[in-house]
Amino acid sequence: MNSRRLAVVLFIILSFTSCNSQKLPVREISIEREGQTIASVKAEVARTQAQRSEGLMFREKLSDGYGMIFIFETDQILSFWMKNTLIPLSIAFIAADGRIIDIKSMYPKDENTVNSSRSCRYALEVPLGWFSRTGVKEGDIVKIENLL
Repeated sequence: MNSRRLAVVLFIILSFTSCNSQKLPVREISIEREGQTIASVKAEVARTQAQRSEGLMFREKLSDGYGMIFIFETDQILSFWMKNTLIPLSIAFIAADGRIIDIKSMYPKDENTVNSSRSCRYALEVPLGWFSRTGVKEGDIVKIENLL
């Protein structure tokens, strides 16, 4: 491979890598039931369409206690899929008031959509089974104040 072609290939690889490694802000999010904190998660905050579209794609691991929260401008039926996502996830669909509406499981590279059962404002992805391991259930409250 000549040096010019190699330079172009390296530029493309570095551009792709830098896009995927963009650092998102991280917030500690508490989840409560009856006014008591039952769990907390350190979540990357995805606010823009580009950030939400990339989500956790291409990641090879996600430790317990970490995740990504997706913030939408308006309430809507939310729809997620796992194209290019390599790790199994659980997702909580969350209403504008912070109440968890649905908790669902998602599996690597599955291109079937997973939808909220009603309009929501937020979605929180964590490692598969994290919600059940920490006792988080539908109806619990995600404290969203520090995200706004």
